Amino acid sequence: MTRRTGETNLLPTTKQIRKGTLPTESVLADMSNMTYYDQAGFENKPLIWLKDRISTPPFSLQARREAGLLLRQLQMGILIPLPHSRPMPAIGPRCHELRIDDRTDMWRIIYRIESNAIIILACFKKKGRNTPYQVIAECKDRWAIYSGLKSR
Repeated sequence: MTRRTGETNLLPTTKQIRKGTLPTESVLADMSNMTYYDQAGFENKPLIWLKDRISTPPFSLQARREAGLLLRQLQMGILIPLPHSRPMPAIGPRCHELRIDDRTDMWRIIYRIESNAIIILACFKKKGRNTPYQVIAECKDRWAIYSGLKSR
């Protein structure tokens, strides 16, 4: 990944987020003003939220930062492996779930990777071992509606 001239690598790593050793607040505030480009010179993929948002609360600040870091990596075209992300073929091709472990809760963000965007299908608190059938069905429905509107 390259950036515009004069910009340095200020993105925190997952390890920094978990340890709580993040760059100073002024550096984090400046991050929102930066524009990132990949090696080919294209802007990052936008996030398209079809449902839900990441907010504090119910996410803790640390979990929100981890989710933000992982979503930023997806926008830059970095494929995230296990244990942070796993494929969700039950929903459809190119669908995955991000795994965010909070202090007492486990959060999941269901997303689909498209050539021009990252589509967020759902964000929920996971309560059991398996993803609830209702969540899978809702994600399929949201994708069907979105892709139907997009193809018009």
